[in-house]
Amino acid sequence: MPNKNFEPRDQRIDDALDTSGVRHRATLKQEWPLLLLLLFVWGALWQDFSLGNMVFGVIIALLIVNLFPLPPVVLSGRINAWYCLKLFIWFLGQVFAASVHVAWLALVRGKRTRSAVIAVPLRTDSDLIVMTVGHVLTLIPGSFVIDVDRSSSTLYLHYIDIESPADVEKARSGIRDIERRLIMAIGSRDEYEAIKSECGPNFDARKG
Repeated sequence: MPNKNFEPRDQRIDDALDTSGVRHRATLKQEWPLLLLLLFVWGALWQDFSLGNMVFGVIIALLIVNLFPLPPVVLSGRINAWYCLKLFIWFLGQVFAASVHVAWLALVRGKRTRSAVIAVPLRTDSDLIVMTVGHVLTLIPGSFVIDVDRSSSTLYLHYIDIESPADVEKARSGIRDIERRLIMAIGSRDEYEAIKSECGPNFDARKG
């Protein structure tokens, strides 16, 4: 993972064009999840998942991705099923705990509850990890991503129950822990090794 003290990158230009000025195009291997999603949306809109409608949906999906191409999201090429399972179980626990906490704030603290908008620079420059961290945070009650600075991999979040600078740092630490868990599950080999180096002797104790 690059050092965040370096100058921020403008990845939009890198994603749009290669060194010869030709636009990058995603391969079918990179686009098949998007095609499946578009196919599902097509069937759901028509409430018809018959073979004929699905074939027509495939044609529509292919037209969309070719007429409105997006920069390819580069996958890490690494996935660890054990860490993915642990991440999923941890996520369910966080959703339950956060739901109870938000309910307690609503019933007990009410209008006295304070919130804040905080910026959290992530360690990774992977669009996939940054996007997934944002989705995980948004699905956990009490936090919501309002903006992303792609050039510096910084998330801007509305966070509930923030009373002091110490609460802000605690929130940032929790968000970076989500990033760590995602890197361990689906991050690249280089990112995984960087996390191991960062955690040092405590890596085995923090594998959860």
